[in-house]
Amino acid sequence: MHFYYIHIIHLCITSLFFQVCIFIVYKEMINVPLSMTCCVVVFPSQALDDVLYTNKNFVACAPTGSGKTVLFELAIVQLLIEASDAWHNVRAVYMAPIKALCSQRFENWKQKFGPLGLNCKELTGDTEIDDIFEIQDAHLIFTTPEKWDSMTRRWKDNRLLPSVSLFLIDEIHVVKDKTRGATLEVVVSRMKTMHSYQLAVNPKSKASTRFVAVSATIPNIQDVSEWLSDESGPATCLEMDETHRPVKLRKVVLGFPCGSNQNEFKFDLSLNYKMANVIQTYSDQKPTLVFCSTRKGVQQSASVLAKDARFIMSLDHKQRLMKYANSLLDANLRDLFICGIGYHHAGMDVSDRKLIEEAFTVGDLPVLFTTSTLAMGVNLPAHLVVIKSTLHYVGGACEEYSEADLLQMIGRAGRPQFDTTATAVIMTRSQTKDKYTHFLSGIDSIESSLHTNLVEHLNAEIVLHTISDVNMALDWIRSTFLCIRALKNPKHYGFSPELDKCGIETKLQELCLKNLNSLASFNLITMDEDINIKPTETGKLMARYCVAFDTVKQFSMVTGTETLPELIEMISKGKEFSPSQKISIFLIQAQLGCIPIQEFGLIQDTGKIFRNGNRVSRCMLLTCLFLSSNFSARLNSLTLAKCFRAKLWENSPYISRQVERIGFTLATAMVNAGLTTFSKIEQTSPRELEIIVNRHPPFGNQIKEAVSKLPKCEVTLEQIPRYSLSTAEISVTVNLMNFKELASKQTAPDHHYITLIIGDCDNNVVFQQKILNTLLSKSGSWSKRIEVTRAHKGEELSIHLISSEYVGLDVQQKYRVYYSGVKRFGAESCIRENPTWRVQRIYTTEKTQDTTLTAPAPSNRVSLIGKIGVRKRSTNQSNFTSYLNNLKIRNEKLCETPVKRLKMRMNDGTAAVSMQQFSYKPKDTLPAAKKYMGFLLATEVNLLMLMKLTLLRLYYFDIHDVDIHSSGLREVSVTLKVRMKSRS
Repeated sequence: MHFYYIHIIHLCITSLFFQVCIFIVYKEMINVPLSMTCCVVVFPSQALDDVLYTNKNFVACAPTGSGKTVLFELAIVQLLIEASDAWHNVRAVYMAPIKALCSQRFENWKQKFGPLGLNCKELTGDTEIDDIFEIQDAHLIFTTPEKWDSMTRRWKDNRLLPSVSLFLIDEIHVVKDKTRGATLEVVVSRMKTMHSYQLAVNPKSKASTRFVAVSATIPNIQDVSEWLSDESGPATCLEMDETHRPVKLRKVVLGFPCGSNQNEFKFDLSLNYKMANVIQTYSDQKPTLVFCSTRKGVQQSASVLAKDARFIMSLDHKQRLMKYANSLLDANLRDLFICGIGYHHAGMDVSDRKLIEEAFTVGDLPVLFTTSTLAMGVNLPAHLVVIKSTLHYVGGACEEYSEADLLQMIGRAGRPQFDTTATAVIMTRSQTKDKYTHFLSGIDSIESSLHTNLVEHLNAEIVLHTISDVNMALDWIRSTFLCIRALKNPKHYGFSPELDKCGIETKLQELCLKNLNSLASFNLITMDEDINIKPTETGKLMARYCVAFDTVKQFSMVTGTETLPELIEMISKGKEFSPSQKISIFLIQAQLGCIPIQEFGLIQDTGKIFRNGNRVSRCMLLTCLFLSSNFSARLNSLTLAKCFRAKLWENSPYISRQVERIGFTLATAMVNAGLTTFSKIEQTSPRELEIIVNRHPPFGNQIKEAVSKLPKCEVTLEQIPRYSLSTAEISVTVNLMNFKELASKQTAPDHHYITLIIGDCDNNVVFQQKILNTLLSKSGSWSKRIEVTRAHKGEELSIHLISSEYVGLDVQQKYRVYYSGVKRFGAESCIRENPTWRVQRIYTTEKTQDTTLTAPAPSNRVSLIGKIGVRKRSTNQSNFTSYLNNLKIRNEKLCETPVKRLKMRMNDGTAAVSMQQFSYKPKDTLPAAKKYMGFLLATEVNLLMLMKLTLLRLYYFDIHDVDIHSSGLREVSVTLKVRMKSRS
């Protein structure tokens, strides 16, 4: 049936009847009644031919409400006509500057194209790894430039993205926006580069990516057409003026005086008292939509208007409003509604919002005040649109609305079902009236903003290998919209207007090289003498997590001595945090410290800050992993990343907030009751929990079960008895203590993991390992042997188990490692070099010192001891040296020593010696703070020298216990328990 309708389209003749027939048959094909269509726009015949019958790139400039969306839909139909294999390989991307537009188009096209079997997927928000897999089966993808940028930065690792055959760009004029314009420009250029890359790899490939772009205002549409050119030439253009708008729009800019002593807040309040006159003048007694910058401003403006204005309404109209008002939950809104005034924002109850939308859509509500951010995603057309002040609050600071935001709000003016004309009024300061009048006339050319963010995007292209040498970098910049506009308006980009084409290209090359050198100076890329460019691991992280260059530079300043608040202050300087630095720090600390934030705008800012904070802190963690072995820096980075994800300080008592169904109020009640750890919550009975949080059963059982199903780990360390001077071997085991309880159900998500990090006294990372929760869930434990290099400042290790998601599950402990080398006796002791032996004091009490004497390693082994031995007190150094020499002389004169007698008996076959009597009796391993009896190895070659050393008891030690163990005729271990003599 569907292919039958498509065949009808092909048979139609090129005429006015053809255009209407296409639209009617198309609407019938996708099962949408004509009554649902707002308007039917008759485009020129040639334009429809270009969209529907060719694969050429297409750019359209048409007024808001003129039906530009139909061009997108016809392009999708053309893609379906050309597709084969039952549309399995059909994939189109719709990109809009804001999420609200993506959501609106997603809902609309899901209804239209869903019955055809096309799968629609909305891809917005922050980057998640799973998103790549979620869109594998999608035919229509709805996304924003920022999201698609993060996706396409890994396009060579994914076969999905090159399969995009149609790329639809809504509001392409946003390319001139200072905040997101550069991202849009780079994304489009990257998709073009991807197409060129496919052709280079496979010249016979028929794969191509078609671009269709639309906007309401593109004065220099030819420049955009040149930018979207392909092998066949520039993109086809369609330019339509305001005369083609189905509802004629009148645009008015009103300027009001703003004194030097009047701040933005006072000016915004003053506009409330001018609103009644504006509505009376321009509304024609038809529905009016007023945009305000804040939720509080919405309610204030509505209250002032209710006092100043009276609307003429029939008795039947008043009764309908009364009926609506009786269903509202908000008492203040109920009183205003009876007067014909309402407000709409995200802080309201969902039922109230839907009722207001219904009343305004059918025309029963004369005036509706709403927030500028929210209303962009709600389709509420009105006869009159008023923008109250062109300033809005972003993170506590006032900023001008972007042109994209203004166009979206103005686009709400005009109801095709009811009106033939509409009005949009902008209320602004007298100083900015000319600016907005100029803007509404649409005579400003679209310029590029890529030059302001060139360094980040250059790095991304290098990571993608789109750029692999300096020449390719220069070729890439020539393919951008920046190059096209710089040649026509060099002054805008800081170039002299007198420069010719070669001069401007030279300036662009210098700009490119300057940014490449900046990247190389911070080790984000490497450049060799042959002008080849390669990304470093840090550069790859910067591109993967979409982190600004200035933010990455802050990472290089991390020394490891910073506290968590200091790290937060450091990263908050980055451009990822839109509010000012002080505002960002306050919001972060308020959220982590469980301080409630009441203002709606600040709540939105906090959400954005933490979304970006997750990304930036993760990048900082991995950057420290590659750049530094500083234990404190890595540990703080791990903790900070976890805090951003959990939205709590690492030592916060509000750990219960991490449990589902527990918010700030219930968490506060649990803290007041002393339930500040997960173990305390588990030890509390369910009924007591319900009393504390004032909830009915089985709420307590659910909370207790959720806590008990969290992964609880422990770590144990055991030293392998292979001692050396500079290294030791440690066996590390991580056990999941509640392994059996988690077999059926777990509270933690599947992507949860723990990080084991071990550091020494020199602040170096000894070992770091990421252990997945899924791995522990299978076996219940994880173990590994690691080699520890001896630190200069001590033998103690710091062991940390850090949860990736939860605060309150971390494990911290200390462990002392033992080496066979020398250790200081005390403040008065020192060490002297000796090629044969060493003394190590393990533990000291007031009277006794347990000491290990270590002989040199056997000749058939690699010696790990080296030239280290006992160094006598400096006051008697020469006497002690001569004493050792005397020992050697005496040994040469002794004809038979105990060791020699032992050797003779061992070699005498007639006198068998039972070695069991000399066997070593192993004792239980004692903690680091306990006494330790070291053992040492000797061989037939050096056993004699070992026993010579026992003669030191004449000077330093009393030996009161000897334990000898032999594992064969070639190896004997001797354990000595000695007590140091007291000497002056």
